Amino acid sequence: MKETICELFQVAYDRRWISTRDGNASFRCANDTCYYVTPSGVRKNKLTPSMMIKMTAQSQPEIRDDHLKPTGEILLHSMLHTLPPSSSASTSSRVVLHLHPTYTIAAMYAGIDLQKLARDFPEINRYTKVGPTVPIVPPVSAQLAHAAVANLGLFAETGEVLYDIIGLDRHGIISVAEDPWTAFEHAERLEHIAQIALAARN
Repeated sequence: MKETICELFQVAYDRRWISTRDGNASFRCANDTCYYVTPSGVRKNKLTPSMMIKMTAQSQPEIRDDHLKPTGEILLHSMLHTLPPSSSASTSSRVVLHLHPTYTIAAMYAGIDLQKLARDFPEINRYTKVGPTVPIVPPVSAQLAHAAVANLGLFAETGEVLYDIIGLDRHGIISVAEDPWTAFEHAERLEHIAQIALAARN
């Protein structure tokens, strides 16, 4: 899983969905109470598996000799990975991905409702459930974490989420799936449709 996350960030960088130090991700393997997150401030196009930071079930990072710290969006990731003990979702892997896809952000900036847009295109709504967009909130904030988790439709009792992906106005997307490439593909589908919508306006 760590290697795949690193590969995914290289692809995102090549597509210009992030600049060098942008974006973050996390994953929890099935039946594991610990999870892993990307570190803060590193070049994501140079991310290596050893840089991923292990977090306890209480969201405490492992002690490291390299002094790397978890992503600034750690509250968002911990809320999506710290599940009730009886949760059915705890038996499944979970990946949380935050990227800045260009056309998706442009579409939100242009006032396009991503959730409504997705309903109009079967190539996305057949495979990806798009939730409501989070309005402008400060990045790396508790406000963003709580708003994103609410708009993803997290069921606190089960740990399951209603939507696969949401937009963050002027900021990017949060995508959730059982594996890294499925999370990436949710973002890819939304980005493709956003590009079409913007092209149709010209």
